[in-house]
Amino acid sequence: MRDQAEALRLKMMKQQGELGRAIAVVSGKGGVGKSNFTMNFAMTLAQKGKRVVIVDMDIGMGNIHILIGKNASYSLKDYLEGNKLLDEVIFEGPYDLRYISGGSGMTSVLDWSHSMFERLIQAFEELQKNYDYILFDMGAGATNWSLDLLTSIDEIIVISTAEPTSITDAYSMMKYIHVRDPDKQFYILCNRAFSKEEGIETNERLQLTMKRFLDKETIILGSLPEDPVVRKAVREQVPFSLAYPDALISKTLQLIVVRFMEQRAGEIHAHDQTTKKFLTKLRSIFSKGRD
Repeated sequence: MRDQAEALRLKMMKQQGELGRAIAVVSGKGGVGKSNFTMNFAMTLAQKGKRVVIVDMDIGMGNIHILIGKNASYSLKDYLEGNKLLDEVIFEGPYDLRYISGGSGMTSVLDWSHSMFERLIQAFEELQKNYDYILFDMGAGATNWSLDLLTSIDEIIVISTAEPTSITDAYSMMKYIHVRDPDKQFYILCNRAFSKEEGIETNERLQLTMKRFLDKETIILGSLPEDPVVRKAVREQVPFSLAYPDALISKTLQLIVVRFMEQRAGEIHAHDQTTKKFLTKLRSIFSKGRD
């Protein structure tokens, strides 16, 4: 339970219009460890006293709750359909981490009703007011719906591995987003690197490609090593950062999180302008295919 000082801080945030950073975690292809990274990244932020919520946006295929051995009685689907309040679909994990399950059986976004989109916007607005970080765990690949959402979110963390196909797909994902929003801030991270050199080479290759072909600057967060404790933690359904804090990958992630927290990319625009931009772009989704 948070103390009175924390409650007062949150109250002051609301009064001053300070909002949480909305961050999407994406990959060009599946199998690169995106959801596992998202969970452990969020867990590390929570361990540092930050209020963090994960929104599983892998519609119909969400598994973020499985990584911490939890059951999600209700999901984003239940909220969007009006069957549950937002608070009822937000579940608690270790260190006061919160998460919203994507749920199974979700219909295509194109089939969503106007009220479902309105509720989605209301939820995102509420989350920004109550959390320091909102992490959107996106499905692998790009769809028109996911690209629309990604152009609304403040910052994007792009996960790749050293495999050539993964690098190519990560670049393609950033290109898709960049075409829609040239001002988007990208962070690059190489996962499952077999050596420090491999991680550096992968990140620099992606960064150079973005600069050469799109004239777009990106920020390198770092790389996470291939570590057997990751698979072990997944089997145990406990985040590796929590189960194995002394493992190389956990210590490396700690440094990456500190680096990210120190970045002020989220403050390039005033918070109120960012909020208006976020909600306005989300609302633009309504008009597509509904005229």
